Parts: sequence; C-alpha cells; structure tokens
Amino acid sequence: RLMAGESPAQGREVLADDDRRVERVLLELRLAAGLPLAVLTESERERVGGVVAKGWAHVDGDRLVLTRAGRLMADGIVVDLLD
Repeated sequence: RLMAGESPAQGREVLADDDRRVERVLLELRLAAGLPLAVLTESERERVGGVVAKGWAHVDGDRLVLTRAGRLMADGIVVDLLD
C-alpha cells in the first residue's frame, strides 16, 4: 500500500464527541500527571471525593492522580466518575 502512495491503514474509526471525551478520561487518568479536573463535569467532580476516600486517587492542585491501588482499578474508576 505504501509503495502505491496509499495509507497503510486498513480502516479508521471516527469517534463522536462523547466517545472522544471518555477516551480522553481513560487515557489521561492513567498518566503520572493525572487528569485535569476541568475535564470533568460539575457532577463528575462531586464524585472525586469518593474515589479519594477509597484511597484510589488524590487531588494534586487541579489534577486527579491515581494511586498505585487506583491504577489497578482505573477502568472502574472511570465508570464511577463519568455521567
């Protein structure tokens, strides 16, 4: 394909805005720097305290950062946080 000047990609997926937001939360929450709280809606930010209380994360300035235990629970944390 490349030799013919074509893209090597077999296909692609175009995500809706909501799906892109979920993907962003899933990915950025796993980063060492954590997820900017501003990415979350007001109701989602209200749930952050529960995640912190369980010892799965802490708030560092304006970011939610997973603890070691939280990294093991990351998918479930995202489900709990998002509307």
